[in-house]
Amino acid sequence: GRALQGFRRTLPQLRCGLRAMGKGKGKGGYPWWEHIKPRDGGNHGGGWHNEAPSRKASSGPLNALQKKLQELEGRQYPSYKDLMGGGWDIEKRSMSIFFDRVQGDAYAPPSWIRVRVPMSSAGFPAAYVSKTRVRNTALCDYVTRVLSDRLRGGGGTDWTQTVQGGGWASSKGGDLQIDTPGQYVIERSSVIATASFIEARLTLALPARGRSIEGYRAADIVGGLCEAVEGALFASALDSDALKRHIEAVEDQDALRSQLTELGLIAFMGNGAVLPRKSGVDDRPMTKKDSSNLVTFQSPPSMEVSITLPHAGTVTGMGIRKGVTVIVGGGFHGKSTLLHALQLGIYNKVPGDGREHVCCDASSVKIRAEDGRSVTCTDISPFINNLPFGKATTEFSTGDASGSTSQAANIMEALEVGAQTLLVDEDTCATNFMIRDEKMKALVAPDKEPITAFVRKVRPLFEELGVSTVLVVGGSGDFFTVADAVIMMDEYLAKDVTQRAREIGQKSALPAAEVPFGKVSRRRLQKDGLAAEGKVQCRSLRCIQYGDTEVELSCVEQLVEISQARAIGDALQLLGQSFPVNRPLATVMQELEKQLRADGKPVGEQGLDSLSRREPCPFYVLPRRFELAAAVNRLRTARFMIDGNNADNTAW
Repeated sequence: GRALQGFRRTLPQLRCGLRAMGKGKGKGGYPWWEHIKPRDGGNHGGGWHNEAPSRKASSGPLNALQKKLQELEGRQYPSYKDLMGGGWDIEKRSMSIFFDRVQGDAYAPPSWIRVRVPMSSAGFPAAYVSKTRVRNTALCDYVTRVLSDRLRGGGGTDWTQTVQGGGWASSKGGDLQIDTPGQYVIERSSVIATASFIEARLTLALPARGRSIEGYRAADIVGGLCEAVEGALFASALDSDALKRHIEAVEDQDALRSQLTELGLIAFMGNGAVLPRKSGVDDRPMTKKDSSNLVTFQSPPSMEVSITLPHAGTVTGMGIRKGVTVIVGGGFHGKSTLLHALQLGIYNKVPGDGREHVCCDASSVKIRAEDGRSVTCTDISPFINNLPFGKATTEFSTGDASGSTSQAANIMEALEVGAQTLLVDEDTCATNFMIRDEKMKALVAPDKEPITAFVRKVRPLFEELGVSTVLVVGGSGDFFTVADAVIMMDEYLAKDVTQRAREIGQKSALPAAEVPFGKVSRRRLQKDGLAAEGKVQCRSLRCIQYGDTEVELSCVEQLVEISQARAIGDALQLLGQSFPVNRPLATVMQELEKQLRADGKPVGEQGLDSLSRREPCPFYVLPRRFELAAAVNRLRTARFMIDGNNADNTAW
């Protein structure tokens, strides 16, 4: 799911396909992807309208905030700023509403608001709120989904509709939005829960006709917001059993991932997992209705392991052990589907996703070629040397990297910040970087080839640095002789063909001898070039407008929500303004990640708030240090220098 906060879409069917939500009953019903059914035959999918939509009047007497909004009727738009300051206590409803940022006019980005409920009134168990961060994250995720459900029609009225068009003097705005999760349960700033309170953060496009305030309409929207909050931020309004199952499912996934290292594994895929998705733009699980040929995952018997989880008990599936694992098979038999599920195994999923028991080492990084990316002062000498005209590769820089140099840089940059597992798909790699066959060696002399193929380095990478690799290949068997395990996907069924692959590898021509991996150099991140010269805006999940330049994240495949990119954009600003740099990049990324995760702070304290310059931001989702570092490395104005004192072969 990609919940694009603040983006207005004209294709409701696309939006519904990408958002995950409840059944529209206000209880956070399962499965999340069942769409809300219109109750009055109208459109409950958001979108644009030319007139203010007809909405159910809120029940009960007006509160002080609603009265104030009605008093603003017809005034000039800047009068909305009178709402800022202290919170507005909502009488007899145990909640307060804060206006943190008020837009300048009806065409500006929407206003930021918060609704806070004292925990003494909200009534959520302390075991959910304060015991562990994973439980707190799961609770906030569940409440966010229910509140989104309520706003989108679960209470009988869709408050996310916006009014657009109809001329200058027609109604504008009016939509309430919360940054809705998709298939992944990741720490986010949309809802926070502490021992003292639970708080939802939303955006509201304050309504107007031209530049004149529509106070009565705004008061109606606030009434709808209060009712939605009553149905989502109070424990008594929720399905307690569903909330408990949600938290336990997320806690089980976290426990599963935490056991991998002690079991000598880098990944686990539970039997019965649903790996295929509905489509390339729809991350919901495929069902038998979508394809009668749907095959659920089943481990080969030789690779089957069992793991005990706190709530689900013993689960059985395929364990991928540390080392070099090769995935083979014919085209369209499920190789890339398997790897894609693994690369997203760094995240916990919503119950019903189908991949709840598919997890991967938390420090796994997807590697690929990335033609055209910028590379700055990166030591790619373990893979590339002796470039024409004596160009150095120990401090390699280019504004337009080739496939091979970009892939080498991607690997070295991931290792620099602590990646312990590399995930590689032949389809997205530079062929000349991966292998070099005997015929090509005979034609192009070794002293004319600057690239040391990955097949010669993948084994030393594990034996010297302890970094594992999971590799999808379909066109070359050269990796058979360096693999610890070979898995064949045959009509989406996994088979252990390790022994057969070794026999084939031994009969074939011997591969080139392995060579030492080489050093992983550490770079010092410089302050110069980090600050944005202009506006910072997240244009999409894959592109950040950073002042006069763009940070292109199209090939950073483990980002799943646009709000992660928003957090990264503001993290870059933080690095350029007040965060201490001029230190090894690995150290900077480690400390920044700890700050964003609020490590060492009381459970419930939101580390993402440190990215906000003033008021809390409603739409941040936590990125890992690997994606933060990827953005820094792709910022064309960033500057580094090799730190000779930290160049070694020690894993981060």
